Amino acid sequence: MRSIALTKGVPDFSEGSVSFDEDGHLERGKTPTVMNPNDERALQAALQTKVRHGGHVSGMSMGPPGYSNVLQETMESVYTDDSYLLSDRELAASDTWATAITLSAGLETYRENVADIDLVFAGFKTADGETGQTGPQTCWAMDWPIVTHVLALDIDPEERTLRAKRLVEGNVDEIETVEAPLPCFVVTDPEFEPTYRKASHRLTRKRLRAETEARAADHDERLTVWDHTDLNLDPDYIGLDGSPTIVSSVDPIPKAPSEREATMVDPDDERGMEAVLGELQPYATGD
Repeated sequence: MRSIALTKGVPDFSEGSVSFDEDGHLERGKTPTVMNPNDERALQAALQTKVRHGGHVSGMSMGPPGYSNVLQETMESVYTDDSYLLSDRELAASDTWATAITLSAGLETYRENVADIDLVFAGFKTADGETGQTGPQTCWAMDWPIVTHVLALDIDPEERTLRAKRLVEGNVDEIETVEAPLPCFVVTDPEFEPTYRKASHRLTRKRLRAETEARAADHDERLTVWDHTDLNLDPDYIGLDGSPTIVSSVDPIPKAPSEREATMVDPDDERGMEAVLGELQPYATGD
């Protein structure tokens, strides 16, 4: 079983230092980056598949060189066997369409130069774009079947089919069970939870974790970087030039207003400090 787990770095908004250029495009190379939270569910689905059925899982991301850290985190958390980074200046400022074109080219290059792919896993949406488009668009470019909002899944290796429970969103939430032939694209729902009911599965997961520690520590030796020439991509159809999305403006996210009232007290104000101590004393004595 050969799987690709797609992941992405997103701005670490908690750091408070998100950088944009004069045209409103995010400067990812100058912005602290963390793994996209929704991708963790997709990565867990890939790990569950590897634990249950064996095989090989590769991590793949598109972005600046610093995204190698995200792929290393992927290896540490879900025990991927190797990593592939699609990266060069021609790919900068890609919208979801240009990103999907690039990712699909990465998957095709992988199939041509590494091995056939059975499954591709992607997260529901990213914390910076919030569109939920990249996974389905990449699948469209591959012309594969896709199952979205996946809550649980398993594979029948002999029949080469995927069986999944997926969430149907409408006036009421429903869960349906679907089947799809391999190769297949899986987009996990944020509610996806991996399950390891068999003792053999839990032991396998423990063994994989031990094997991965040394591999992740030497991640650069297992990282392959492909630029747009490696992917046989025309610069006119990728990056900013290949992105039909137009960013009209970018507004900073305002700081949320405080929900609590605060009283400012000068440390030199004896009466004020006595009032503060009076407020704190009951908590200090356990009352």
